[in-house]
Amino acid sequence: MGLEIDIVTLFPGFFAGPLQESILNRAQQEGHVKITLHNLRDFTHDKRRTVDDKPFGGGAGMLLKPEPIFECIESLQAQKKSGRKKNKASRTRGWVVSLDPHGEPLTQPLAKKLIRKKRLILLAGHYEGIDHRVREHLVDQEISIGDFITMGGEAPALCLIEAVTRLLPGVLGNSESLKHESFQAGYLEYPQYTRPRDFRGWIVPPELVSGHHRAVEAWRHEAASKMTKARRPDLLASK
Repeated sequence: MGLEIDIVTLFPGFFAGPLQESILNRAQQEGHVKITLHNLRDFTHDKRRTVDDKPFGGGAGMLLKPEPIFECIESLQAQKKSGRKKNKASRTRGWVVSLDPHGEPLTQPLAKKLIRKKRLILLAGHYEGIDHRVREHLVDQEISIGDFITMGGEAPALCLIEAVTRLLPGVLGNSESLKHESFQAGYLEYPQYTRPRDFRGWIVPPELVSGHHRAVEAWRHEAASKMTKARRPDLLASK
């Protein structure tokens, strides 16, 4: 079995469509990744299946309570890995990630680090946030997908899943394409063209149709450098 991903969410239906389409679906079918959804409300013990409450000290909105989150994630951490003998060595704790605007930005280097964890437990928060004791005593890492606010942690969780899954060996049909993508080598990807060569008077750069491999590579390197300098100079500053 490849990478295991558990998603803790109030809205498992949010993931139904995306997880059943395209590369994500194929990656699951071929065993590169196993993705399991867990409804946070299943870990409540009252008739209303309450997961939120008002914040102490007042304020707008509601916070996710710590009890169902701890119960859910701790039950996942106690599970045995499938196909292993039932002993202490077979336990897989999982790396607990909260999708949160407080977190570090999701980047390509970070995505590469995450696939080494073997098992990710993603917490998709909602409402005004989660009780801070979850962050302090349960979460291993907080990750943000950008300096903006979404309705909840579901969309960010899906972004993270796509970012890590496509890096797993065997998921992409042409693994060579990963080497030239944006952010892989610290540059944005070079411009690409296909037929027709002349479209409305806009002509494909002659180097790309020259048939000379070195000329093509030189053009791509220069074009990537220029595009990065113009659009994302911060990437060059960090090199």
